[in-house]
Amino acid sequence: MLIQALYTGLSGIRSSGTAIDVVSDNIANASTTGFREYNVEFSSLFEDSVRTSGNQITPNNTVGLGSKVVATTMSTQDGSLKLTDRSTDMAIYGDGWFGVQGVGEAVYTRAGDFTFDVNSDLVTPDGYHVMGTMGGNIDGNVLTSAIDSIALGDVGKQEQLNFPRDLIYPPEPTTNAQFMGNIGDGSKDIIMAAAVIDTQNNKNNLELTYTLSEVQVPPGRQWDISASVKSLDEQTIYDTQTGTASFDENGALLETTLISIDNNGTEVAIDLGVGYEGIVSLSNANLTASSVSNGTIGGNLMGYEISTNAEVIATFTNGMQSSVGKIAIYHFQNDQGLERVDSSKFSVSSNSGAPIFYQDANGNNVIGTDIRNFQLENSNVAMETALTNLILFQRAYDANSKTMTTADEMMKKALEMGA
Repeated sequence: MLIQALYTGLSGIRSSGTAIDVVSDNIANASTTGFREYNVEFSSLFEDSVRTSGNQITPNNTVGLGSKVVATTMSTQDGSLKLTDRSTDMAIYGDGWFGVQGVGEAVYTRAGDFTFDVNSDLVTPDGYHVMGTMGGNIDGNVLTSAIDSIALGDVGKQEQLNFPRDLIYPPEPTTNAQFMGNIGDGSKDIIMAAAVIDTQNNKNNLELTYTLSEVQVPPGRQWDISASVKSLDEQTIYDTQTGTASFDENGALLETTLISIDNNGTEVAIDLGVGYEGIVSLSNANLTASSVSNGTIGGNLMGYEISTNAEVIATFTNGMQSSVGKIAIYHFQNDQGLERVDSSKFSVSSNSGAPIFYQDANGNNVIGTDIRNFQLENSNVAMETALTNLILFQRAYDANSKTMTTADEMMKKALEMGA
């Protein structure tokens, strides 16, 4: 029995010491972003069955002979969220992991304190690249197309999110200019204008001048139209065109011969509408004029931001935006099976299973959780619980140490008595 007491105390010291190490690590990382708390699970090292008066053995009739740590399990409870002032700070609200990659295989983390480095690559503070799907709409330093949202690619085809430091939003030349308004009864000339963009990223002025035709064919009205495209300083005239517009007796547009005009190499369609939708000639209404034209002036990159649906958004000096990448959110069949790499990073193991993406009803890969930007997830360690457990494990350690000391003293006395 004395030997048994020694081994029981020794196993208790070892298991309590392990528990103290785990809880101490939890407390030390209580302020670490994305840290996952670990809990200790114990079991009896040996059990001695005690028979009842009826010679029956039940689970409650056992005496443990020592203890051991059978597992340290990760707590999957979400940590609290804290507000920040950076759109690149991300927090996962629910299930999921960010994927980051250094020199070797990708690892996974809940810490979303990302930033853009000097090369405009999305990285962690210690230099790991964030994994995701590139938009495929960048050629060199030129944005080839503006995209609102990027579809998440296959889980095995995610890549490091690398973006050019300098990015140009190319000009989109104007191809259509639409005019609306009332040019009246012809008592005076009417001028309408629209801004048009050319392929050289110049904003030019398309001007239409309406003059009542000298020869009128009743019952409607006929107007002569002179159109010109000039630079804003009016020093360069790119093209001039003339045409006519015919209206019925009620002022509705019947037809026009002015169809298009050249804007420094780009043909611009001139849309005056039809009927009462566009240009009208009404004598009993106020004169009005408005225009709408497509096309976009080019711009330079102002910076990258991250939206609430994990899209990396490029913003340009012309006010335009485009998604250029999407951060991947990974899921595992068994989060607790992940192997810890450091305070906030984990690697895949046979127990966790391979990373997967959630899919919607149409089979498209989706994030599958809520993403909050301008926020970070705190450690999920509850300090009050951790400190209480630390005290309990320290007392258990002391009690087992006392057991060994007592057993040792009793063995000495037994040996002295035997002598």
